[in-house]
Amino acid sequence: MPFEIDFLPVGNGDRCGDAIAVRYGQPGAYTIMIYDGGTLESGEQLVNHVHKYYETDFVDHVVSSHPDADHACGLSVVLEELEIGTLWLHSPWHYSQIIIDYFRDGRITSQSLKEKLQKKMAAAYELEQIAIEREIAIQEPFQGKMIGDFHVLSPSQEWYVHTLIAEFEKSPEQKPAAAAISSPLYTLLQPMIEAALKAGRWIDERWDLELLRENPPTSAENESSAILYAYMEDHKQGILLTGDSGVQALNGAMDYLDLHRVNAPDLIKFIQIPHHGSRHNVSTSVLDRILGKRLTAKPNKYEKVAFVSASKASTTHPRKMVVNAFLRRGAQVIATQGSAKRHWRGMPAREGWTTATPLDFSDKVEAW
Repeated sequence: MPFEIDFLPVGNGDRCGDAIAVRYGQPGAYTIMIYDGGTLESGEQLVNHVHKYYETDFVDHVVSSHPDADHACGLSVVLEELEIGTLWLHSPWHYSQIIIDYFRDGRITSQSLKEKLQKKMAAAYELEQIAIEREIAIQEPFQGKMIGDFHVLSPSQEWYVHTLIAEFEKSPEQKPAAAAISSPLYTLLQPMIEAALKAGRWIDERWDLELLRENPPTSAENESSAILYAYMEDHKQGILLTGDSGVQALNGAMDYLDLHRVNAPDLIKFIQIPHHGSRHNVSTSVLDRILGKRLTAKPNKYEKVAFVSASKASTTHPRKMVVNAFLRRGAQVIATQGSAKRHWRGMPAREGWTTATPLDFSDKVEAW
């Protein structure tokens, strides 16, 4: 089955976002999915991209991975300017009656909590309102659902409703983030790393030395990202879209994949690097689960591909430590960095599009 995955550029400086378009199937019977829309500007770019390259104004599925504005804002343009089959959107405000007891402030009512969540997640709430006005079907992307040929691996509805919403930074009472737990290797090397941090922001890293932390903290909003997986059988390619998910969500997604035998996890050949390449969203163990064990030496040919959304002038995304980690597992890393990037099999070539330059392994990485 031919397919193509397009990552459009989002943001300026260190402000990043995701705007991803996916098309697969046979001519005359393509399925089109948009996964996140970035800013209003990138939303317009998505609309133009669908018109120019997909030659249609209909999109089967629009997925808002999580409520952060840098992922949701542009989807409002998509919903307004294209014809949409289904909007996939988490709507935490609909669960205010269920979660009201999770907050200590007795003055909060179910209605006031609902209104607070709608206001603080205005970009996501706007998507729901546009969909209602335009009579677009709305579903929530919970674990076990199918979005076209894509399986939703995370979050489960139980985890989302009874744990994540109450821990959202946008919820009325913010809970403190969990403390980072270091890997044994990091603990052993911590004095050296801390000394390097005081001396400057760069430390040495080798192919055989990985300095990711094992359980880095990230926000509940990030962990709520809808993680999607599809297997393109003709090309033996598993595809994983991750949004801003963190280690807990990624492990949960792999648990579900293993339990339900949704094809073979070791056939994941394309992955979206979570959260624009942040160190707080991946670990050594979870990357081993997703992509396999680290290679002992640089390969002559990379068998996997990892795309990451990062603005052209960003000084922090993607982190070099994270790029190194994906390279060690045989995944060539491609960053948007101001221009659209395409991964495809079986689709026609595009005039003017050239081969992307992958990111290199770095001997020096950012200190923690």
